[in-house]
Amino acid sequence: MTVDDKPFSQACENNKQPIFEVLYRVLSDTKKVLEIGSGTGQHAAYFAPRLSHLTWQTSDMPNNHDAIKSWLADVPVRNLLAPISFTVGVNHWPLGSFDAVYTANTTHIMQPSESKLMMQLVADNLPLGGVFCQYGPFNFQGRYTSQSNADFDQHLMEQGCGGIRDVDELVVWAKPMNLLEKISMPANNFMLVWQKK
Repeated sequence: MTVDDKPFSQACENNKQPIFEVLYRVLSDTKKVLEIGSGTGQHAAYFAPRLSHLTWQTSDMPNNHDAIKSWLADVPVRNLLAPISFTVGVNHWPLGSFDAVYTANTTHIMQPSESKLMMQLVADNLPLGGVFCQYGPFNFQGRYTSQSNADFDQHLMEQGCGGIRDVDELVVWAKPMNLLEKISMPANNFMLVWQKK
């Protein structure tokens, strides 16, 4: 879907404000954020101008860079950086110092091994006290939070995606990060807020 000749995600449009309200609170002391999987670029274009105290680094696979740049062009602010190439399992961790990481709707797209690697990379590369904000659908203690998520997971599997991950699984993979908050979000999604201890 496109709007004004830019790729457009209705889900991003729907969830940007609830996500922003969490980020505004938990990233209040953050200096530089790495966004893993910037997608269309809508989230970055919305968040960065409203979080002017930090620098927002977009990243994604190269084939998504033009889309991201088209959204970034609409918000010419100094704290929003052009996308760098980063695909979990393909590229090395990006150069630079990041005291926070944000990702939305990526964990269930990745294969389990890629999700595990992402959790480990974030845990290894965040400084002590660093924060990881992870948005999307998640299971809890082996159970779906809704029938729609169960149906969505089946669809994901049919498309060759890894599927919805269980939070208990992520907790093991994320060490030495601790799960500080599990925030219920619209459309049966959650924001998981992790911190490296």
